[in-house]
Amino acid sequence: MHIHILGICGTFMGGIAVIARAAGHKVTGCDANVYPPMSTQLAAQGVELIEGYGADQVELVPDVYVIGNVVTRGNPLMEAILDRGLPYISGPQWLRENVLHGRWVLAVAGTHGKTTTSSMLAWILEDAGLRPGFLIGGVPQNFGVSARITDTPFFVIEADEYDTAFFDKRSKFVHYPARTAILNNLEFDHADIFSDLAAIETQFHHFVRTLPASGLVVSNGREEALERVIARECWTPVERFDVDGGWRANEADDVGAFAVAYAGKTCGTVHWNLLGAHNRSNALAAIAAARHVGVPVERGIDALSRFQSVKRRMEVRGVAAGVTVYDDFAHHPTAIEATLAGLRRVVNAGRILAVIEPRSNTMKLGVMKQALPGSLAAADRVYCYSGGLAWDPAEALKPLGGKAAVSGDLSALVAQIAGESRAGDHVVIMSNGGFGGIHEKLLAALQAQSTTA
Repeated sequence: MHIHILGICGTFMGGIAVIARAAGHKVTGCDANVYPPMSTQLAAQGVELIEGYGADQVELVPDVYVIGNVVTRGNPLMEAILDRGLPYISGPQWLRENVLHGRWVLAVAGTHGKTTTSSMLAWILEDAGLRPGFLIGGVPQNFGVSARITDTPFFVIEADEYDTAFFDKRSKFVHYPARTAILNNLEFDHADIFSDLAAIETQFHHFVRTLPASGLVVSNGREEALERVIARECWTPVERFDVDGGWRANEADDVGAFAVAYAGKTCGTVHWNLLGAHNRSNALAAIAAARHVGVPVERGIDALSRFQSVKRRMEVRGVAAGVTVYDDFAHHPTAIEATLAGLRRVVNAGRILAVIEPRSNTMKLGVMKQALPGSLAAADRVYCYSGGLAWDPAEALKPLGGKAAVSGDLSALVAQIAGESRAGDHVVIMSNGGFGGIHEKLLAALQAQSTTA
């Protein structure tokens, strides 16, 4: 089969391309932004990439066009496809029909933690010898790739609640025939497509009601929204974590360790270097889901001691002039707060400098602006990039007083951060985008500053 993917350079669609190519299909694709690293990764897989959405691409005559959710009406190629009555399908639907059908799908859903939890789960299965396929919205460092297909029945997928395509407004995860489902958490997000939290809960319930009675739901028992989803009808057994009687993470004697307990019984202790209570919750969910496919709890606990996390999840990008610079994907106030709380627990009284780019569609709309100051309270200094925002972050961050600085000039912001940093500081840069290469720019500025001092 020859498939031509529109919007191929997104993480999800790029993952489909890698999987389709590995499965023996001919894959071509196009995007408005064809650049490394995705362009080089796809080229290495033998995928032909075309810059832009020119209507002349219909001359490729693929068997089907796979449409990413970045494609809208008015797109020249999409209009040509519609005018000629050519076959097209969404990415999630193509994945369901050509990859996921007949497999034991383990789907990880939730507002936060999907990528990390999916990576943990895939690694536990890999360590147990089950060799799962996976499609994850990041690069698990244990694997070095975001997607793969294998000849085993197991497939781990990051189950996104964002809509499927311009012609299918259901959430992506509705297309995934999951047998094991993790529901990490549920908050209001994606304000560009959802009117309120209740609308997202409805999509989650659409997902839950497709799970078989022989399956398993692993759900965060502290989340009222998830409890409402399950209460609307659930035909599948449920195991809860972070609640008494369910899966619990308890303090251990060693730093960087926690005991795993289920139904009041301690099962073992995880020893690792990940930060934060949110990652302990992610681990509980992954251990429970892996147990459902036959991995003993003790084996899952042991595997996590060798888990290497995910790129862009508190990833140390470098140290210059004694200042450690981290890269983190946090872009929602709850995730920002969890990231900073985890680091604070480790550095104690050390200074934390938080740098944020409100870049997600929800943040650009200003929907979460009132929650920002509280989410940044653990930081000693806060720097916010205001480029592309229709609302005033300086006004929103006023509750932080003099410890917050705002600038729409990235170079000026880098210079200010470098000038105010000192040896021993921890600079956490949080964005769901490239942030203009700020990490390299800041490290270079710090290094230059130290050599001229």
